[in-house]
Amino acid sequence: MPDPIDVHVGSRVRMRRTLLGLSQDKLGQALGLTFQQVQKYERGTNRMGASRLLEIARVLDVSPSWFFEDMPEEIAGFGRKGMADGAGDSFEAEQGYNRRETLELVRVFYKIEAADVRQRLKDLLDAVADAEQADAD
Repeated sequence: MPDPIDVHVGSRVRMRRTLLGLSQDKLGQALGLTFQQVQKYERGTNRMGASRLLEIARVLDVSPSWFFEDMPEEIAGFGRKGMADGAGDSFEAEQGYNRRETLELVRVFYKIEAADVRQRLKDLLDAVADAEQADAD
């Protein structure tokens, strides 16, 4: 069973790769790996060493610490031992942030250069979400 910290870091690799529009194959080529190896890192099945994490951070244009951001408190200070059941669930998975449609929406959103257009689009999405919530209540 993968360590929850490895799963979290892997989900952040997947998130950033998807936001940049890179396939697992393209990331693998940049790192000298197969897409299967990238896939195992993203799932947390294979643990990344410090040098590999630094190399991935360089290719994905983030700091190595970025992969540890938003880590749920229940796993931040623990390895596999002593963890409560379910403590390995990643924040991104709970919030839907690692869903392909969410990442694609963010990538497309930031392609819009005009800040005022992005703001109007955000306002529209807020209004739709509020209306949907009101209908559900």
